[in-house]
Amino acid sequence: MTRRSDRALPDVPSSYKIWLKTLPIFITVVTASALAIFNYQKASSSIVNATLYALRRSEAGRRELGEQIYFRDKFPWIWGKMNQLHGRIDISFAVKGTKGTGMMRFRSIRRTRMGYFETQEWSLELEDGRKLQLLEDERPDPFKNTALEAEP
Repeated sequence: MTRRSDRALPDVPSSYKIWLKTLPIFITVVTASALAIFNYQKASSSIVNATLYALRRSEAGRRELGEQIYFRDKFPWIWGKMNQLHGRIDISFAVKGTKGTGMMRFRSIRRTRMGYFETQEWSLELEDGRKLQLLEDERPDPFKNTALEAEP
């Protein structure tokens, strides 16, 4: 079998149409992946772990939600902003226990650059609409590092 060297070349299909078809799919996959990565970073942060631990230890939280308090969903979504560098934390996420479910909200700010975080709100909104304030005036802030304040 021989081929002639002066034969006509085949037509090359335009890649423009392929790009137009696959670009929206690519953008959707990249956006969904980025959102999942950022949410995973928030869900595995020490702030979320500390608030969930404090909720498990809270008498009001155990009374309303029951035992075995954890994220409501298998893949939890953490709503809100968590900016430790600028001193602003305002997050909420769904929780469940053996008795019920709810949405826990935590808001804390740092007023000065080298100051401590001050908890402004730590609440639990139950599925029936009731809102429990978990941060009580007569009890100390469970997120405050009292060991640092005790040092001279």
